[in-house]
Amino acid sequence: MCGTVSCIAWSSKSPLKLTNSWNLFIYRLWSTIYDGVFDRYFASRGRLRALEVLNLQPGERVLLMGIGTGADLPLLPEGIWANGIDLSQEMLERANAKLSLLKCEVALIRGDAQYLPLHKDVFDCAILNLILSVVPNGAACLQETMRAVKPGGRIVIFDKFLPDDGRLTLSRRLLNQITMFFGTDITRRLLDIMTGISCIKTHDEPSLLNGAYRIILLKKLHSG
Repeated sequence: MCGTVSCIAWSSKSPLKLTNSWNLFIYRLWSTIYDGVFDRYFASRGRLRALEVLNLQPGERVLLMGIGTGADLPLLPEGIWANGIDLSQEMLERANAKLSLLKCEVALIRGDAQYLPLHKDVFDCAILNLILSVVPNGAACLQETMRAVKPGGRIVIFDKFLPDDGRLTLSRRLLNQITMFFGTDITRRLLDIMTGISCIKTHDEPSLLNGAYRIILLKKLHSG
């Protein structure tokens, strides 16, 4: 595991790239302040609305991709079964501390959201809150989610994306070199991430920062 900024090679000809090594480092730091700073004052409203859109039902089994510190856990209704996966051990330890307060069954797994250690067609639905802009390969993360979800299953996404028809400006490219240091990519388009994946979009609404963040509901069409 790398522990310095040199984990990410940078030059004017080679822009910053997210890697698992960097995410392990930066989210170890984030784990100590994430709930009290970022989620409490910024992301909590988006998470709550995403769960409303997903409309979980008793008896359903749900996959939480990039569960982090478990900020979504208190929003889960009674009577569901959940698995949460994250790459960061430190984030999972924070999530584990919340389990005793829940009224549903949750199992935590340390693993890579781009290569899930799970069988196909297992889950009724999945929650992808603030993960597709964080993993090195967002398309791989979504593809693995679809593989794990049953045909007809629902996937809710709360994250920041470029508009599908929007131009990637130079200023945004430059700003992205900064946001990458904090473990997030602000240049991704959901349309690109969804390319070649057997799903349809059934809901799309603007969320935080005047729609820079969106809440999207996808439906899996058939077995992956």
